[in-house]
Amino acid sequence: MEKLLLVEDDMPLAMATSFALETEGYNVTHVDTLKAAQSKLYSEEFSLVLLDANLPDGDGYTFCKKVRSDGLNLPIIFLTALDKEVNVVQGLEVGADDYVTKPFRVRELISRIKANIRRNQINSTNSNVIILGPFKIDLENHKVTNNGEVLNLTPSEFRLFTTLAKNKNQTLTRSSLLEQLWDIDGDFIDDNTLSVYIKRLREKMGDKKDYITTIRGVGYMISDK
Repeated sequence: MEKLLLVEDDMPLAMATSFALETEGYNVTHVDTLKAAQSKLYSEEFSLVLLDANLPDGDGYTFCKKVRSDGLNLPIIFLTALDKEVNVVQGLEVGADDYVTKPFRVRELISRIKANIRRNQINSTNSNVIILGPFKIDLENHKVTNNGEVLNLTPSEFRLFTTLAKNKNQTLTRSSLLEQLWDIDGDFIDDNTLSVYIKRLREKMGDKKDYITTIRGVGYMISDK
C-alpha cells in the first residue's frame, strides 16, 4: 500500500481529500504544519507528498527546497489555490514534481499521484543512490551514510545492506541472501556467517537497528520504522 503525506491546514479539505485517497487504497497521513510534516517525513517512509504552499508556520516552497537539498528522493505535488504562472514556476523550480491548483478534480489528482509514483519508481531503479529513511546508499562509491554520517561497513556488510534495501518491505530468505553474499573471491559464506553479518550490521546502524526485522524460520526484511 502506497503511503502519502498530506500537508494541509484546511481541515474540511484535508478530510475530504484523505477520504477520497483512502478509498482508492492509499494510506494517508495528514498534518497541518510544516513542523509536523518535517517530523513525519524524516522519520517515516512515504511514496509521495501533497504539499500546500501556505501553512501556519511557513511556506511550502521553502520546505520543498529543503527536502530536495537534504536528498530525499520522493515525489512532491503542490496542492494549492495559488494558480498564477509565477507560483507554478516557483513550485517547480524549488523541486516539486507537479502542481495541482484548488479546486481540483479528485480523479485528476489520483491520476497525477499514480503517474508521479510510477515515474519515481522507474528513476529509482536506474539510480546509483538508494534512500531508506535516514540512510543513503551510494552504489557507485560503495558508501552508506546515516543522516550524513558514514557507516564503516565491510564489503560483505555493504552487499547485505544493499540487497535488503533494494528489496525493502519484502522478506528475503536466508538462502537468497547467502546467494547474494557469496564472497567475491569465491569463498563460501555459510548460514552462521550470515547471522554474524546481520548482528554486526545492526550494531553499526545504531538506534535504527530495528529497521531490520527477523522473520523467524524464514529470513530478514528491512523497512522504515
